[in-house]
Amino acid sequence: METLLLLNRWLHIAAGFTGFFVAPVALVVRKGGAAHRLWGRVFFWAMLVAGGTALVSATINGLTFLLLTGIFSLYLAQFGYRSLRHKGMGQSRRPGLYDWLSVGLGLLIFSGTLGYGLLSRPFNLAIVVFGAIGVLTTARQLRGFRQPGPWPPQQWLRNHISGFVGAYIAAVSAFSATSLKFISFPLNFLWPTLVFVPLLFWLQRHYAPKSGISPNVLLGPNAG
Repeated sequence: METLLLLNRWLHIAAGFTGFFVAPVALVVRKGGAAHRLWGRVFFWAMLVAGGTALVSATINGLTFLLLTGIFSLYLAQFGYRSLRHKGMGQSRRPGLYDWLSVGLGLLIFSGTLGYGLLSRPFNLAIVVFGAIGVLTTARQLRGFRQPGPWPPQQWLRNHISGFVGAYIAAVSAFSATSLKFISFPLNFLWPTLVFVPLLFWLQRHYAPKSGISPNVLLGPNAG
């Protein structure tokens, strides 16, 4: 068991650091280009490995917040990646079984997370924040799936950005909470949200404005 835990730990560290460093690379290279797609895929798989190993460690050691942030990161990573297949949503393409199951499970988990945070004593602001963000994200996604007409232009791209940046926020939050001991609670959990959410909104407005496609970006058919 000790060998398994040690292997899981080093795999988690390697995947986490990979994700930390390749995410900025995917953001600065030309969107829709080969480099963006490559580093986006590397980030996606790094988040899957980091999130999966976090679940193992959190379950064995009884670390509730690490468990919740691992789930949060995994959900948002798959949400961002899956959004690339939603370009024709509401027109020729409709949500598949995977879409309904993932959003339903996500809504259930994040509702439970929010309830757990609200009812826990002492009150846990960090869990409430993550639970609320998760509920809002999945509820908005469910509403989009149920919409009979076509999605707003570039909605899939806004979802792609929010999913991947959100997964990055969750991963950095877990790292900060477990490793940056010099930052006091609850700021150690919440500073990544305070820092990166404004960046998320800027990226959405810049690359996927609701009034049309930004003239500063060229998006290929396989952007992401």
